[in-house]
Amino acid sequence: MASALDLPPPTGPTVGQFPIAGLVRRARRIVRLSQHRMARFAKVAPSTVGRVEAGSLTPSLAVLERLLGAAGLYLVVVDQNGRVIQPMADREDIHDGADRRYPSHLDTILDPEPGEWWADIYGLARPPETYHRSSADREARRRRSQWEVRVAQNRHLPPPPDPQSRDYDYD
Repeated sequence: MASALDLPPPTGPTVGQFPIAGLVRRARRIVRLSQHRMARFAKVAPSTVGRVEAGSLTPSLAVLERLLGAAGLYLVVVDQNGRVIQPMADREDIHDGADRRYPSHLDTILDPEPGEWWADIYGLARPPETYHRSSADREARRRRSQWEVRVAQNRHLPPPPDPQSRDYDYD
């Protein structure tokens, strides 16, 4: 029996390790739709379905979603362990002073406490929200949080340094 490593690499566009043409064909055959009926359900031209299945057309993400949706299937994002990744929630009430959304790689702090805003040392008024600027601080908090949540797994390990303590060194 051949493993996935023995198979030749797919030609044409792929989603992960799977060729898009094969995914659309499989989706259509799962629900036993003709190309014409799938096209009608997905609101695309019948030639679009044929060209995607033949590998001569790379569909946009929206078209791929509609094609798979016609078969009752959904696109999801999974990590290397197969866990489904949920999108970050959008909050329209959190913007900086220039009405821009905070960058998604920053951990937003709502109603910051003393010491959580970088301008506290200058005596500036505290904003209604801010974020941790130091990536080392964010990583230290993340490590500590993971250790605290997974108590049973980490019972034999010493706790990581507490980033909230005054003597914590980020380097």
